[in-house]
Amino acid sequence: MLAGTASCTAVHGGLMVGLAEGRGRAVAWFLAGRLTSYSAAGALLGLIGAAVKPPPAARAVLLVAAGVLVIVFAVRALRRTGCAPGGRELPPMAAPLLGAATILVPCGVTIGMELVAVSSGSPLPGAAVMAGFVLGSSPALALLGYVLRRVSRTRLSKVTAVLAVAAGLWTIGAGVNLGGWLPAGASAGPDRPLSRTVTIYATHDGYRPAAVEAPAGVPVEVVFKLVDRGCAQTVAFAGRDLAVPATVKLPPQPPGELRYACGMGMFTGFIKFS
Repeated sequence: MLAGTASCTAVHGGLMVGLAEGRGRAVAWFLAGRLTSYSAAGALLGLIGAAVKPPPAARAVLLVAAGVLVIVFAVRALRRTGCAPGGRELPPMAAPLLGAATILVPCGVTIGMELVAVSSGSPLPGAAVMAGFVLGSSPALALLGYVLRRVSRTRLSKVTAVLAVAAGLWTIGAGVNLGGWLPAGASAGPDRPLSRTVTIYATHDGYRPAAVEAPAGVPVEVVFKLVDRGCAQTVAFAGRDLAVPATVKLPPQPPGELRYACGMGMFTGFIKFS
């Protein structure tokens, strides 16, 4: 409940801005759609495994698309005149479909739960893991939806819309970061001794050290150790998701930089091969 609430409310809360001017039960339908899709995904993950889970690159594209959608909702709210909800109402099926689509833009804790569902090896436990996770984080989202509907009828709706724009930009930035589409980061200092074993610590505020060096042309072992639970405990590394603690044995790499990020694209690290 605690981890899911803190993580998923931040990621999915912006999508609920578009429901503020919808029907009275829009939030409930949003949560129902979310529960259905997560349970179904958990069953598939337990039955088939990680093959049904979007890889980090695909999630990066979906995060950018979600951020754009949040901004569109926010701009619609800003363009309303007066204090009463105006404009066209969302179609009746928009709320449950939007809730179901949140499985495609998972928060960091969601990825950890998906890895648990994969390891269950059975559809029923996989569905139970994901359904329990969604039920635990639903009260906070329901409260947020109620607040947004109340605020949409006041002058504070403009402030909420501006905050939603900021949330959309943050989501887009997270997607760009997760996809590795940002310029290369700063590399480690030249005096750092090169070792075939690299140890990286996952903390509540990122990966430490954030930039390390390793020798090129030889196998390298990357060891992720968990210090604090949070977004950094799931890492998108070399095109796949890992639950920290984890150890990755890399084949010989050419000179250059390998970039990795947490499952939400919030924290980034670099390994420079030289």
